[in-house]
Amino acid sequence: MAVAQPARPAASVRLPSRSPPPPHLFPCEPICVGSSREGRDFTRQLSGPWPGCIGHLGLAGPRSEQEQAAGEHALNTINLALDAAWRFAGMPADYYRDWLRVAAEEALHFDLLRQHLRSLGRDYGDFDAHDGLWTTVERTSQDVLARMALVPRTLEARGLDATPPMQDRLCRAGDLRAVEILAIILRDEVGHVAIGNHWYRWLCQRDGLDPVQTYDRLAREHHAPRLRGPFNVEARLAAGFTPIEVDALTRAQLPERRCSQRRQLPTLSRNSAVVIPSPIPDL
Repeated sequence: MAVAQPARPAASVRLPSRSPPPPHLFPCEPICVGSSREGRDFTRQLSGPWPGCIGHLGLAGPRSEQEQAAGEHALNTINLALDAAWRFAGMPADYYRDWLRVAAEEALHFDLLRQHLRSLGRDYGDFDAHDGLWTTVERTSQDVLARMALVPRTLEARGLDATPPMQDRLCRAGDLRAVEILAIILRDEVGHVAIGNHWYRWLCQRDGLDPVQTYDRLAREHHAPRLRGPFNVEARLAAGFTPIEVDALTRAQLPERRCSQRRQLPTLSRNSAVVIPSPIPDL
């Protein structure tokens, strides 16, 4: 996490994730730090999400800017997963294993996107970075329950909603390789959000809290952004959101925005130009 050059954390995080980490690597005591911004790339201008973006994936601007937005999201979530693993002591061993696996899969996403950007004659770092995720990371740095509620279940879950329309736009632009890469990312992101849901509910059960009421309270206390549809209902349900939670999201929208499901991309046959890959082995 302390490495600011983007390629280095993406490469180094894969090594410890290939085998289960030994128990002595898990934090036994709370870690006191002054900031959650270790490893951020300060060599470029950092800003909030770009105008016109949905979730964390930029839908405005040229195609290469959209793909850098996805790469920026992957790089951010490497650090998000590592921060979740090392910051909060006293969790079960599976909690740390889960977040190290998320970091490794996000490193793969970053590598795939960066390789594709290079094939287009661009590279990660050619555009300004966006840094909107880290405000909430810092606000939840002292509370693992708030972190699980508001980062994987709120901010990262926006990627489930944002990816299909981004695929649609890139497909119309003829960038079929980018569509393939985003299919891999969407598949894995369902699992990452499911991990956040699992540990959020585990913490609520441990502490005798109602998950829905607790989420509403944490969202208010930590000034979580208001979510706007349309939502990828199928992916959210697969990621562990309950039908009650999804219904609450859709009912909260303004009447003209009420939409419970995104338009899906056409199903692609084996003879189509784009073949959605089968799941890759665990890293």
